[in-house]
Amino acid sequence: MSGNASSSAFEAAYGFARSDVRLSNWRQAPWNVWAFRHVSELIPTARIAATPGLTEDAVVDPRDLLRLPLPVGGDNMTIADGLRSTFTDALVVMKSGRVIADYHAPNFTLQSRHILFSSSKSVTAVVAGIVHNDGLIDLDAPVPTYVPELGSSAYADARIRDVLDMRVSLDFSETYQDPRGDFARYRRAGLLEPAVPGDTPDSLIPFLASLQKGPGDHGGPFHYCSPNSDVLGLVIERATGQRFNDFVSERLWQPIGARQDAYITVDATGLARTGGGFCMAPRDFARIGELMRLGGTLDGRRILSDNWVEDTIAHGSPEAWRAGPGVEWLPEGRYSNKWYQTGNANSAFFTLGIHGQMLYVDPVAELTVAKFSSQPEPVNNDLKRLNLALFDALAKQA
Repeated sequence: MSGNASSSAFEAAYGFARSDVRLSNWRQAPWNVWAFRHVSELIPTARIAATPGLTEDAVVDPRDLLRLPLPVGGDNMTIADGLRSTFTDALVVMKSGRVIADYHAPNFTLQSRHILFSSSKSVTAVVAGIVHNDGLIDLDAPVPTYVPELGSSAYADARIRDVLDMRVSLDFSETYQDPRGDFARYRRAGLLEPAVPGDTPDSLIPFLASLQKGPGDHGGPFHYCSPNSDVLGLVIERATGQRFNDFVSERLWQPIGARQDAYITVDATGLARTGGGFCMAPRDFARIGELMRLGGTLDGRRILSDNWVEDTIAHGSPEAWRAGPGVEWLPEGRYSNKWYQTGNANSAFFTLGIHGQMLYVDPVAELTVAKFSSQPEPVNNDLKRLNLALFDALAKQA
């Protein structure tokens, strides 16, 4: 196909030219629809290799599932309406270990890979659980035990457990729209945004080392800060002596039978951005949910300890959660090992990333749902609630 024909095909598929998508606008609509599926064309990445020779089964027709009612606010909505309203790119529904529906937006396939954003944190915590089971991480040890470069930062006296549960006292605000604040500097350190005039570029370690303690002690209220999860990735690298992506491939990706290579964004030094850089195919994302649903085993193979899974899905401090802002959209929630717990009757739990990336597990209904989205806004509490209502409807009807 000639260059002009290729460009015309791209514009016909997405409504804009490939040249329109830049590092300065890749998270904004409408360009995010393409960019979230092609992150490696915008940001440096490291490969997470799948086992060669494994292939996916055929797509499972979702039409019966899409017709199911979605009872929200008395409206006569269907699951299909809910998917459109939440800007869904892909949905995989698994019931009792079997894929029962694949939904793909236009130009998305079983092989397409999509960024997880902060759902990456939950995957990183699964990896931490594997390392902990190997006896290489002490959860009560302070962070500088593994990363001495952080000895003068807020993390000097923070335990690994505080990092896992987002209970680090940190002078940091997750302000997505401020181009000059600490969060923007953090994103630039991860090569996620272009440099700005007068900016001194950082890589992740110098940025993390610059963060200072906030008011109060560590181990207090739930305080969501993405850098905590990059600290956890650093701890994993130092404890294992391997690059993060290589360890993930060997100890998680290949053992769960992932069919597609994944990748993770890296900074200028090649350090993985474990707080938000995972990119993977939808069914492989669902396989991580199945691993958690089955208590750390998959296809009869023990990958993660059942104690770690139990700690993740059944613990977490209700008091710490109620003291944080998440109570507004998840009143009965808790947070443990970077996974959210709904507090509902089925003890469902889930991951969450900006722009609508979620992995939802209902152990009673034996349901796992992986969802990729391209919501225009990074954070929208109404859409969080709608997504949770959608998952609950699937648990009751699928």
